[in-house]
Amino acid sequence: MTFKILMFLVFSGSIQSFAQSETYTLEDCIDIAFENNYDQQLAKLSYETAQINFKQNRNTLLPSINGDYNLGVSQGRSIDPFTNDFVNEQLTFSNARLSLDAVIFNGFRLLNSLKQSKLNRAASEMEVAEAKQNLAIDVTLAFLQVLNARDVVLLTETRLESTNEQLKRLKVLFDEESGNPAEFRDLQGQISNDKATLITVTNSLKTAELNLNQLLNTSQKITAKQLEILINFEPYKASAEEVYNDALENLPTFKARTLRLEAAEKGIAVARAQYIPQVSVFANVSTNYSSAARLFTETGSSILETGDFVTVDATNIPVFTNQTNFIAEDISYQDQFENNVNSAFGMAVSIPIFNGFQVKNTIALEKIKKKEAQVALERTQLEIKQAIEQSHNTMLAAYERYKVLEKQVTAYAESFRINEIRFENGVSNSVEYIISKNNLENAQVNIANAKYEYELRVRILDYYHRSDSF
Repeated sequence: MTFKILMFLVFSGSIQSFAQSETYTLEDCIDIAFENNYDQQLAKLSYETAQINFKQNRNTLLPSINGDYNLGVSQGRSIDPFTNDFVNEQLTFSNARLSLDAVIFNGFRLLNSLKQSKLNRAASEMEVAEAKQNLAIDVTLAFLQVLNARDVVLLTETRLESTNEQLKRLKVLFDEESGNPAEFRDLQGQISNDKATLITVTNSLKTAELNLNQLLNTSQKITAKQLEILINFEPYKASAEEVYNDALENLPTFKARTLRLEAAEKGIAVARAQYIPQVSVFANVSTNYSSAARLFTETGSSILETGDFVTVDATNIPVFTNQTNFIAEDISYQDQFENNVNSAFGMAVSIPIFNGFQVKNTIALEKIKKKEAQVALERTQLEIKQAIEQSHNTMLAAYERYKVLEKQVTAYAESFRINEIRFENGVSNSVEYIISKNNLENAQVNIANAKYEYELRVRILDYYHRSDSF
């Protein structure tokens, strides 16, 4: 049993270690976000709603066919649906009706409504792609922030380790009461500074990881150790103008705004159609049943005294009448439904005369919606153009800064190497050593920032430049 428990623990630990060692590229994280992100799911639901609205508007072109059926019991004074006479008895009744209504012409309102919903559906589809692109940019930013924070943490840990090694060497001299005790105290202060910096950058790393995992929305937390990316520092070939021109042709955001504008134009046509008379045709067939209905069959005749009389020669002679005799028989449910069938068909015209200026106001509102769609399109064009130009300028600056910082890191690294040797041999003091050390480490942090800033801007430009892939 002990052996089995140990094997289980080893196996579980291996699984956990394997899960933690799984690496994720930027593309992996973007795919995970596409699958799980709530904003992406809401965009898809909006498209599904637009799809249903389109189907509903398409179906309004079809005729309307409805059937009615009822069966009930009436007590007391009521109207017999078979004879339309008043009766005072318990009455079982039933009615059935089938009707058809079809619009022939209404100023193309239904047709324009269909076209409008089709455009809105296409716009919603583009907005799903737009949401994907925005999400990809957000994930890219969060991903690179994690990597940048991870590199800064590693640099800070290395800085702390280097300072600690020098502090150990000086402590030996300090304990032996040799050397300069101020240098030992300077290194103690530097250790505290490095530890405080490490706490700050570690917290920044945790925040960056949290932001990335919120975008991915997965049950398994992804850490910075699991991320990897290959950065290529080749100069970006496309100009800002080329990127913007490609975005105008292919960016889902522009397509969505353009489609919304076209849909708003159709909305005006739909509103104007309310001024046009509507022509429709109708037809219906109905039948009914009544338990009070009877079928009377003649069975002969009989002579009955009426109770009246005539006087002839002072003699009262009674008056008789000839009465036809009938037998009442119930009419079956089926027979009544077959015999009582009636139908009607015709054409109806609805002419708008005055409706409190509702149509006029509706048209005015639709025109405002069109202007809003136009402004939204123009604003999007301006914002995207500015974003592309800013990203392109920042990318070029980051590229140049990285090249300059490469030389700075090389120079500061050599300077620190020399100062470290001089400090260990007692030629230079702690101040020179700390300054040289901080210069190198700050340069390393700056070049890491420039590297990820460059990669971020390149990725953003690629998303605009190759937007047709979404």
